[in-house]
Parts: sequence; structure tokens; C-alpha cells
Amino acid sequence: VFNPVWTYPDGFSWIEMLRNEDRVGCHVALTPTWNETAYFADYVLPMGHASERHDLNSYEVDSGMWIAFRQPVLREVARREGKTINRTYEANPGEVWEEDEFWIDLSWNIDPDGSKGIRKHFESPADSSKPVSIDEYYSYIFDRVPGLPEVAEEKGLSPLDYMKTIGAFRVHERVYNQHMKVLTEDGEVDAFGRITKDGKPIGVEVNGQRFVGWPTPSRKLEIWSKSMKEFGWPEHTLPGWIKSHVHPDHAYSKPNGMVLVPTFRLPTLIHTRTGSAKWLNEISNNNPLWMHPSDMKSRGLRSGDLVRVNTDIGYFVDRVWATEAIKPGISACSHHLGRWRRAQDPLGNRMSSNTVTIEDSDGKFDMKRTRGVQPFESNDPDTQRIFWEEGGVHQNAAAPIHPDPISGANCWLQNVVVEKAEPGDKYGDVYADLEKSHSVYQEWKSWCRPAKAGGLRRIPWLNRPLNPQPEAWKL
Repeated sequence: VFNPVWTYPDGFSWIEMLRNEDRVGCHVALTPTWNETAYFADYVLPMGHASERHDLNSYEVDSGMWIAFRQPVLREVARREGKTINRTYEANPGEVWEEDEFWIDLSWNIDPDGSKGIRKHFESPADSSKPVSIDEYYSYIFDRVPGLPEVAEEKGLSPLDYMKTIGAFRVHERVYNQHMKVLTEDGEVDAFGRITKDGKPIGVEVNGQRFVGWPTPSRKLEIWSKSMKEFGWPEHTLPGWIKSHVHPDHAYSKPNGMVLVPTFRLPTLIHTRTGSAKWLNEISNNNPLWMHPSDMKSRGLRSGDLVRVNTDIGYFVDRVWATEAIKPGISACSHHLGRWRRAQDPLGNRMSSNTVTIEDSDGKFDMKRTRGVQPFESNDPDTQRIFWEEGGVHQNAAAPIHPDPISGANCWLQNVVVEKAEPGDKYGDVYADLEKSHSVYQEWKSWCRPAKAGGLRRIPWLNRPLNPQPEAWKL
């Protein structure tokens, strides 16, 4: 689910953009559930949940490495019953598609004759006149998982059938000390012990032994980084701390100043994907502002009081909760909650969403809560047993964008001023000034430095998921 209107900072800027047909001519939302971004889409295409689509997943649960295979349950049941299912939507309730098949079919419709160079990436390896099938797609992956073909063969199965039947495979028992792996490839050794092949570092020689080494240009653990100097950040060539925007000198420079942690997760909820999970929302259904009792005492606050949390671009109004589980001077408001819909929007996420109005006065957005979470009639009697009414506050809409000047990632921590709510403030109020938001963004953007070292976007060897092709690094 991609839900930037709610999840990203400065969500009102996303609303402004998505409503502007000159900038976004057609917005198609691919989503399994109604969400704040889908409300502003021209088309909403229902996509499958985890049990309605194929997908790969793995989690860091121990020192090993494993891969698991999600499958659309009803399609797999039909297969085991001997039925032929050509497309997942044929088995899913409501003809819900899965994204794998959507992108395959869309690519063929955009480039039916292959002249645009798109179709070739989605052709069947067995017959290029046909689209690649889901089985072929995942067979290609599983055939190349180290050790899986051999284990599957022992059971008389193909790697794909093994994963369809067993569902998971452990690739490695332990993945520690990867740098100590013995290098089996041949290469040239330079004066510093670095081993290269075709001009690229592949290992390092130490005391006559060859190892894979670390994923750095020298294949050694680099305390001093030449790359940081080459890319224009010489002050960061050695490890050190940064006096960031939330350093105490900045955070506490204003009366009632604090640092806000807006990103911490609750163990009961998952991003914005659990808005309709009744038992989870029964456990966690609001996101009060955590504060240390000493900070509350200095402000004359008690648990349950309304506070206004002022950011660089606006504010939000929430209830405060006293806890010694947080450090004095720090406040925190959890992720997940503060879901909303307007009166004209479809009735989605009714376990967790408030009904709101949004007024836009020349870039100054004002959200007011008109109705909280309420019991409702459905084919599930539990929906009439909803006892909570406050569904949380959409804090991210009042959060400024802080693009890190080196990595580009958003720096979520922010300086805020926390004080008693003002007369007229109500729970769930959110206000943001887009002119201030754009000003903050431009300030942070100005801290970037011109690209160097051949005009690359970033240091290519720094780890990141799904590295692009080498050409994509060039500006």
C-alpha cells in the first residue's frame, strides 16, 4: 500500500498536487484498502492482501537467512483440487487482481509489438509470443536460490513446487563474518592487498590468505573513507557525531521546546495496513503524546489534557500521556493512528478513521474532526461493540520535510513547542501552512552540495536495497 497523503510528512502538499490536473493528469491508486491517497485518485484498482497474491518475504529473526513464499490461498487450493486457474483474479473474491499480473499485462498493453523495449522484460522464456506466467516468474527466482534446487530434488519436486508446498526455505544457517569468507575467484593483487577482477575489487589478501572482505572499495573496514572526501564531504571521512537539527542547543532554544519522535511503532499495528483489523484496533486505538511527568508538571499538564504540538509549519492537537518510559525533554507520538476520511469519501477503515473536514485557504490547510469512530451495523456483530471514539491524530500532516543533504532520506525527528491547547482547540485539529513547508524544504535542500566524482548521484558501493543498473547512478 502506497499512501503518501497520510504516511509522508507534509501530507497536505500531496493533496494539493494530486488535485492539480495540470501536474497529475491521471492518478491510479493500486490498493487493497481505501486510504487517504486513494480518495484523491481518478481510478482505484483493488489489489490483493497477503493471502490474495504471490509475494516473497523474509524477516531478521535470527542469524540465518531464509526466504518464504506467499500465495493467493484460493488459487492454491484450486490447484491442489486439480482445477486450472490462469489468473489470480479468477480465484480471488471480487475478482481482485494481484500486482504481478497487473504489471505484466499492462506492459504488454503499452508495448504490444515490443517496439518500445518494454515487452521484452515480460516475455515467457518458453514462448516469447506470450507474457511470462506467474509460475515462470517465480521459477526463475527459486531456481537460483542457493541450495533450494538440490533440496527440492531430494523430495522429487521442482524448486517452485517445493515452495508452493513447503512455503519457506532456509538459505544459510548463519550469516555472520561474511568478510572472512575465503575468496575462490582469481584476481590481481595490488600493493595494498586488494584483489581486483576486470578493474573491480572482489577481495583482499591478508598474510597470504585471500578473503572476500568488506563491501568497500578497499575491501577492508574503512575507518577513513576516501569516498566521502571524493563526494564533497571531507568532514565526514572519519566516524563522528553530527550536531543535528535536534541537538539540545536547537531543541530547547524556545520556551516549552522539545524533540518529537513521530516514528515509533506499536507492536499491535502495521503502518496503515491494519486500519480494519478489529482486534488490533480494540487494543490500540489512539496515539497520545508521550511525555515525562517532569515535563508535564512544568507545563501544568495532567494525563488526558489537550496539548497543541507546534511544528515549523503548523500544529496538531492531541491528548498527553504521562510516562517515565520516555526521557525528559523528549515527546513521542506513535505511527499508525490518526486515520481519516471526509463525509464524501467511501466508508473505509471504520474501525479506526475519524470523519473530518479539510479547508484550504490559499495554501493554509485546516483539518477539523467532525465525528469520531462509531459503532456500525455489518455482518459482523463486533462492529456494534466498538467502545472507542478517538481514533488518533494525523500528526504527519503538520510535519515538515527534512531531506538529509547526504542521503536524501527524510529526517523525521523534529523540534516542537508543546503547550496547553488554546481556547477553541479540539482533539484531532491539524493545521499546516504550505508556504512555510516549502520554505523549510528549500532550506534543507540548500545544505546539499554539488555532485562530484564523475557526476554520480551517490556513492554506488554504499548498501541499499535493489541497487539500480550502473548507468542509473549517472546524472
